[in-house]
Amino acid sequence: MPVTIVNLLSGPRNVSTALMYSFAQRADAAVVDEPLYGHYLRLTHAPQPHWEEMLTLLETDGERAVRDTILNPPPGKTVWFIKNMAHHLIDLDAGWLSDPRVATVFLIRDPVQMLPSLVNQLPEPTERDAAYADQARWHRQIEADGLHPQVIDSRDLLLDPSGVLAELCRRIGIPFDPAMLQWEAGPRPEDGPWAKYWYHNLHRSTGFVPFSEKKDPFPDRLRPLLDACLPHYEYLTAHAIRPGSISGQTGSDRR
Repeated sequence: MPVTIVNLLSGPRNVSTALMYSFAQRADAAVVDEPLYGHYLRLTHAPQPHWEEMLTLLETDGERAVRDTILNPPPGKTVWFIKNMAHHLIDLDAGWLSDPRVATVFLIRDPVQMLPSLVNQLPEPTERDAAYADQARWHRQIEADGLHPQVIDSRDLLLDPSGVLAELCRRIGIPFDPAMLQWEAGPRPEDGPWAKYWYHNLHRSTGFVPFSEKKDPFPDRLRPLLDACLPHYEYLTAHAIRPGSISGQTGSDRR
């Protein structure tokens, strides 16, 4: 059976791990958590929580991670879900994005909602940390190559998980499985070793948490970063799957 490699290119704090948990519920799927994180930390020494510890635990050779993990699906599965962060794909040959097995999906979130959450882990976030520019750049490059990346806005996903996931599955040519809507609380074996620093709330969940707007005023100190991120978000959200949307695109032409 042919394998579909679902390559998620997310930004931070975008329910990307919940989406990974969702795909992990499929009997036909296996998932992996940020295989390029070690590569990113090695090259940038970015001030992530406990980055020195992570470098001792993770694969730090990005080309090897692409070859041995991303493009090497485990046997017995027909869906191989890769949770990637868009800003982790630095100084890499991106030719693998054109592999006929790869269906690239961008997961985005309104920066007005995301940035105040990001400062809980990164007190002084940069434009690179927010990843919108990288997401927009990769989306444009993939489209320029004649491919058809998909975009999900996390707000839409939380408002209508079954509708958005069913449409995503249709577009990338795999069946929708209702099992994707629920999981057991607690950590998963696929969690990266950074889970203890980032996944506290997720480990209490049993499914996609209903969407709610942040009520607190947006922090003034983050407004320059917001201004830098908004144009990239607006470009990406214009391409997003909407609940119940019909594009006419099928898995046969997802590339």
